[in-house]
Amino acid sequence: MTAVSSRPASGEALRAVLSVRERPPRPNAVRASLTFGWRAMLRIKHVPEQLFDVTAFPVMLTLVFTYLLGGALAGSPREYLQFLLPGILVQTVVMITMYTGMALNVDIAKGVFDRIRTLPVWRPSALVGALLGDAVRYSLASVVVVTLGLVLGFRPAGGVVGVVLAVLLLLVFSFALSWIWTMLGLLMRTQNAVMGSSMMVLFPLTFGSNIFVDPSTMPGWLEAAVRVNPITHLVTAVRGLMAGEATVGQVGWVLVASAVLVAVFGPVTMRLYATKR
Repeated sequence: MTAVSSRPASGEALRAVLSVRERPPRPNAVRASLTFGWRAMLRIKHVPEQLFDVTAFPVMLTLVFTYLLGGALAGSPREYLQFLLPGILVQTVVMITMYTGMALNVDIAKGVFDRIRTLPVWRPSALVGALLGDAVRYSLASVVVVTLGLVLGFRPAGGVVGVVLAVLLLLVFSFALSWIWTMLGLLMRTQNAVMGSSMMVLFPLTFGSNIFVDPSTMPGWLEAAVRVNPITHLVTAVRGLMAGEATVGQVGWVLVASAVLVAVFGPVTMRLYATKR
């Protein structure tokens, strides 16, 4: 009989037995982030109800406020639409930024979060990919709102270039804002808690801004509060770009605010992500 060796097999021998082909190269940061972004998009494919907030909701808001308040505030719905539509665009996209944190919280609850962290990929890629996937949803919401506005009679003086620049600026700010809700998704125990906390912040910020009316028509104390609201600055820049009247200061304020949000909440979120148990 042939003696069987009791020595443990080497790592190379095990890999040779278990693998019949060469191991694929480790994905770089960009490729890993794009893969996780595609994963976020597949969620929409399997749960199309997620598109309600980027399709039906902005349509409903635009129609209700245009025809309910347009005659009283601007003399006619068409006139009011020129003022309202950029604001509704901002409100729609900003409100859905909270879903990034909610989706992350669901992954944590289901154990997917722990599985992803064991993968040999760039550690932040899961978060960055989720944010990139949501940026597609923001773009879809923007297309829905602008298209509906054009059908109803919205005519941006800034033309196609102004509209595209306004949407890009909004996407940059929304991407930066999403880091806050991602942080909450890591801190909160349930997705309902994430949604509730996000709404407590977003609801007063959006409705307490210049989305629906000119701040100059408000009482002095309220006007002062509205004018320091970051959403007011964002709406002013988006409205200015669509009208072809935006200043460097208006656009620059939004870009600086976006950079500050990422600089502050990005590292904090990544720290929580790395130490989450």
